[in-house]
Amino acid sequence: MSDRHDFRPKSLDRDAPFYIAGHRGLAGSAMWRQLKGSGFYNLVGRTSAELDLRNREDVFDFFRDVRPRYVVLAAARVGGILANSTYPVDFLSDNVRIQTNVMDAAREVEVERLLFLGSSCIYPRLAPQPIREDALLTGHLEPTNDAYAIAKIAGILHVQAVRRQDGLPWISAMPTNLYGPNDNFSPLGSHVLPALIRRYDDAVTSGARSVTNWGTGTPRREFLHADDLSSALLHLLENYDGTEHVNVGTGKDATIREIAEAIAEVTGFEGEVLWDTDKPDGTPQKLLDVSRLAESGWTASVSLHEGLSRTVDWYRSHVSRLRT
Repeated sequence: MSDRHDFRPKSLDRDAPFYIAGHRGLAGSAMWRQLKGSGFYNLVGRTSAELDLRNREDVFDFFRDVRPRYVVLAAARVGGILANSTYPVDFLSDNVRIQTNVMDAAREVEVERLLFLGSSCIYPRLAPQPIREDALLTGHLEPTNDAYAIAKIAGILHVQAVRRQDGLPWISAMPTNLYGPNDNFSPLGSHVLPALIRRYDDAVTSGARSVTNWGTGTPRREFLHADDLSSALLHLLENYDGTEHVNVGTGKDATIREIAEAIAEVTGFEGEVLWDTDKPDGTPQKLLDVSRLAESGWTASVSLHEGLSRTVDWYRSHVSRLRT
């Protein structure tokens, strides 16, 4: 294994093979658009049908064949509160296998730059707000998605271990709640924002007089458009080489009730809104401290209203082809 401790962040080679694991998903597809628009032409992606990242032998064969110079690891099994709390074994097992296989194979072929994409659910349920990167492993996780969080924490430590043992300049980024094109809008598997978009748009389409949302509406959440995320990730790949992971977000949050009101406005829903308080709220607040990212020279540019409008338009133009 070669020594890369002398690496310095720099503009990435637009000609080099660049593998995006999970290139059809919300984050991965945004990264693909970002890279393509930034002049990268040797992009590599495989669907889950073409390459099951849980299959270790196949993953190693793929890396030996393609030998990418850069990797963004955005592939993951993801879902909302219901999916996470119902299938914790699947979320833990699948994500650990995906991460371990990709990083071990990337390590074998000495991938120069790998960015592991985690999730803000890695932080303690009651972490001080806004959440700094050093809050990791300082308290109990949110029980409704602890298995997924543990998998992502393992990924962060995997990256740090590779840096210590091999000197490869790999990094990790922890985004806040994401939304945008290619999100999962399924009724049972989606996160809160796409679930709300689908619920309100369905109500508008059907002429329903009311919608019922989960919980009390009081938890506060921060949302980042996927296009902002991809911009931040390319920025980090070209400008950051630290051991610690980096929070990626807007630094602003709102209550779920406020988010629902904004979605109602964008979709044109004018009926009654009910709240099923027997359903779980999840973490009371989750706002990231994005000082480290800002100090590196990047801030979000897509406003929540603009992002919601763009996402609703995308959803309505793709709804007939979306997974259910």
